[in-house]
Amino acid sequence: MAEEQKKVEEVSGLNDIVHKVAADIVKRALDQLITKLDKDAKVIDLCTSTDAFINDEAGKVFNNKKPIPPKGVSFPTCVSVNNIISHFSPLASDPDTSSVVLKEGDVVKVQLGAHIDGYASISAETIVVGASAQNPVTGRKADAIQAAWYAAEAAIRQMKIGEKNWTVSDAVSKATKGFETAPVEGMLSCQMTQNVIDGKKRIILNGNPQQRSDLGSHTFEEGEVYGIDILVSTNKDNKPKESSYQTTVFKRTDQTYILKLATARRVYSEIQKKSGSFPFNLRMLEDEKRARLGVQEAAQHNLLTPFDVCVDKPDETVAQFFFTVGLTKNGPIRLTHPPSWYKPDLVKSDKQPDEETKQLSQAALRPKKNNKKKATN
Repeated sequence: MAEEQKKVEEVSGLNDIVHKVAADIVKRALDQLITKLDKDAKVIDLCTSTDAFINDEAGKVFNNKKPIPPKGVSFPTCVSVNNIISHFSPLASDPDTSSVVLKEGDVVKVQLGAHIDGYASISAETIVVGASAQNPVTGRKADAIQAAWYAAEAAIRQMKIGEKNWTVSDAVSKATKGFETAPVEGMLSCQMTQNVIDGKKRIILNGNPQQRSDLGSHTFEEGEVYGIDILVSTNKDNKPKESSYQTTVFKRTDQTYILKLATARRVYSEIQKKSGSFPFNLRMLEDEKRARLGVQEAAQHNLLTPFDVCVDKPDETVAQFFFTVGLTKNGPIRLTHPPSWYKPDLVKSDKQPDEETKQLSQAALRPKKNNKKKATN
């Protein structure tokens, strides 16, 4: 680890060393989680064990650097099934969600993240319980997953210095049309900096006219890092709907307010110490029931941003891929690893993307350097 720490001190711009160390932790966490996505697996157990795994792995790196940098979970593990769009991460104190188990054929979206010294790597992918090369995913489930995969591959290739955020938005929308699907309306991808995963530069999926107007236009610049969140639904007229599921994931804002309730002050102080500026699940707090009470006042006064559990129609399927990308003068760098589970022989849609999207998804992320020397006379 001494060599890694030396590189961290030398690196500038993208801080790609710490991003990649965090990404390796995310990769291992995803790999071990995917092996557990079986019929009858409890979602709460999957979430808690994976968060513990990330913290344990992060605890093993950069311990010789003084002071030891903060590190751990940058996005709590969420396991959102079928029409649940995102942020499903149950509490043991909630009997309605803590008993949820996976079923054969469930379309499972897993999202998680790690950070080293505030530099986050976040990833998400979609898995189908029980699918195999002998029993591949077909029908509308396959349409959603393949559309999301093509959209993600198209998006990263449009992340070039000088391009606008709308180039990515339009590429994602175009990639999904051939599968008779659509991006989930209003979902945001954001610039990421140290201790920030929701920076000011943003990309919106399938934004309505008001959302597009509010967001504005942004130009990609060298050295920037983005978390690209691709969510695609079989419902072409989709709008995220509030659900009855309890919100369990929150994130501190930069707002200030003197909390009145002693419980709220204790909970907020614990949040500051344990999660810093990153999203957290109420599970990480010492007392879940007290935490549920304490976050209410903080959220009411905009000290916390809730990550609500939104859903699509019950008979629809939502697929997700999330990657962290860095922008260099030679093209985008995929800081997180490619999907672990997705392979063409596992997902068999009878639909195809348009030819432009297909070619774009196969293009190299960065052009190869021409190392041929010029002939001399």
